[in-house]
Amino acid sequence: MTQTQPAGPVGPLAGVHVLDLARVLAGPYAAMLLGDLGAEVIKLERPGAGDDTRQWGPPFMQAGDGAESTYYLSVNRGKRSVAIDLKDPGERDLVEALVRWADVLIENFRPGVMDRLGLGDDRLAELNPRLVRLAISGFGERGPDSDRVGYDQILQAEGGLMSLTGTAVSRAVKVGVPVADVSAALFGVIGVLGALVERERSGLGQRVSTSLLASQIGIHTFQGARYLVAGEVPGLSGNHHPTVAPYGVFDAADAPLVIAVGNEDIWRRFAPLAGLDPADSRFATNALRLGNIAELHKIINATLARRTIADLLGQFHQAGVPAGELKTLDRVYESEQARAEGLVWEVEHPQLGRIRLPGNPVHYGRSVLSPGLPPPALGEHTDELRAALLGHVQADDR
Repeated sequence: MTQTQPAGPVGPLAGVHVLDLARVLAGPYAAMLLGDLGAEVIKLERPGAGDDTRQWGPPFMQAGDGAESTYYLSVNRGKRSVAIDLKDPGERDLVEALVRWADVLIENFRPGVMDRLGLGDDRLAELNPRLVRLAISGFGERGPDSDRVGYDQILQAEGGLMSLTGTAVSRAVKVGVPVADVSAALFGVIGVLGALVERERSGLGQRVSTSLLASQIGIHTFQGARYLVAGEVPGLSGNHHPTVAPYGVFDAADAPLVIAVGNEDIWRRFAPLAGLDPADSRFATNALRLGNIAELHKIINATLARRTIADLLGQFHQAGVPAGELKTLDRVYESEQARAEGLVWEVEHPQLGRIRLPGNPVHYGRSVLSPGLPPPALGEHTDELRAALLGHVQADDR
């Protein structure tokens, strides 16, 4: 079913306050995930311009007299927006009130910017000793690259991911989603949750930091160990697993599919379906299959090309062979499985009406996650929050 907004926060982080000073994707995505878990999130944006991604399009959706970027909409649900200039001395009282209000502050400025804004670690701790601060940078806060600006594809390249993705024909290819940003956000959220738990013991907040570079290294897993332990430098792996076979994309008569023969038991069930003897001396073990991969793929492709994907998937499922169809996003979001798992969330946007967004993938046994507020218009809640935190509204904001 499609997840919609319940009345009020009910997630496990209900009562936690998050101040989102970040732009583009990694920081805003981390803040949105905390909001999905029930936290109250305030997004602080530049007057007149707002988050960079408000201009990232097309596609744009017409919203009143303006337009909203679908990129911005994708990572900013569940927030309220305050539009003020952090450099304006006249806004210092509101900025400091927001810091005192917050349990978590998220920023992705280059190292040193927060200090220049008068919001360095010492000042933040003075204003709010319980504050957990998440800082996400491109390359980290130390070392010769610490002052470099890091966008997602730059870090997919410099973090090694693109050296693994692609084929000899395509050369290196980036992942189709901003995986460096997303993984940095996920590691950042893990760090924040750990700091909130530790705060229950110490009573104090602390600084949490990660980077897009660190997140790329953090997801290298077996590919990183191939180099660090075995001394092998992995290359482009294309659509087939570099250390397991057969495992990758093959073509049925009418569509591509992925087959994952992850162990020898599966191989013994799969081989007869591909016209092979499991004990064939060329392919009897995973190491032999990898050594004869071109011949193996030729035989498999010739067999599968005579069958429809529906027929193959049914037979593989019955035999206990993991396989799946290569789907486009429209088929993913409209699938019965996505609906059953509540992976599409709906919010009522004040200008766009009811819109659908990718849902949070986490489920709890007792707590309920929800989309919360729709992605806010720029500065939509400035007056409301100024009045709530300072007890007045500036004339210019009316």
